Amino acid sequence: MLALSGERLNMRRRDFIAILGGATVTWPVGAQPQLPAMPVIGFLHSASREPFARFVAAFQEGLKETGYVEGQNVKIEFRWAEGREHLLKTLAADLVDRHVTLIVAAGGSFVALAAKAATLTIPVVFVIGSDPVQLGLVTSFSRPGGNATGLTLESTEMLAKRLEMLRELVPRDTKIAMLKSSVATVEKFETEFIEQNHLIALKLAVGKESDPTEYENQFAAAVKQGARALLVSADPFFTNSRDLIVGLAAKHALPALYPWRQYAASGGLASYGPNILEAYRLAGGYAGRLLKGAKPADLPVQLPTKFELVLNLKSAKLLGLTVPRTMYARVNEYIE
Repeated sequence: MLALSGERLNMRRRDFIAILGGATVTWPVGAQPQLPAMPVIGFLHSASREPFARFVAAFQEGLKETGYVEGQNVKIEFRWAEGREHLLKTLAADLVDRHVTLIVAAGGSFVALAAKAATLTIPVVFVIGSDPVQLGLVTSFSRPGGNATGLTLESTEMLAKRLEMLRELVPRDTKIAMLKSSVATVEKFETEFIEQNHLIALKLAVGKESDPTEYENQFAAAVKQGARALLVSADPFFTNSRDLIVGLAAKHALPALYPWRQYAASGGLASYGPNILEAYRLAGGYAGRLLKGAKPADLPVQLPTKFELVLNLKSAKLLGLTVPRTMYARVNEYIE
């Protein structure tokens, strides 16, 4: 009898295990395993998305190199000011209210300042064209010390290099106008540069939709003062209006040196500056490192390492310019 009872008991155990194996286990609501929340990057920019689509792609490439792919393991919330500088503080505050994991601030120092003013705790990765120490974004290049770090692309030295190249293309005594930014954070050093090099200041109010009439009036006034060549500031609002600027330079027969390749691709004579696609890729890499736990205070501000001289041969021919052989040797890309 004891043996029979033991056999029956074993049969019941096997039946129970079989039933359990085919059942769907339902966890109590409070006991369900929680998946980690997907990190969210707030991407804040002063301009419009379309002209900067290639740069967004470069940023995403940098993210991917650190193991993050948008839509798979990271989300990106884009905020484009569309050239309306006064909206940046509101857009930055909105990203903070949405509790993003970090903020990427690109398209001008004022964008980085808006992001920095909106939060002292959320990490900020900036891509700017001026000195972040002077702006108060970081304590030093090597040890940023706060919640912000990133890349800086522009400097007085870069302006001087462009001016030197422009003077290689035109007669030495040619009067040169400079289309300078009216953004307070960069206007000071550009104004000093204009005064030191005896340039004609050509100033436009940025941060609003481009006014073709205002641009035309400024160009006409510069030509009336004797300007016969043009240097253009690395202002993102000017980049947004590059077709208008390139067109006016051609209309007034002004050989012009621009900061970014897009100008030369749009018909401008030449451009010289950091490889901005590379800069956005590096910013993506920094964002990925921060998502992995790095601290902004420990990531040094990066300076550009790749520069490119782009020459539009068709524009040079239309202007009747003879490009020196020494410049040809330095050109990274020709546009026919």
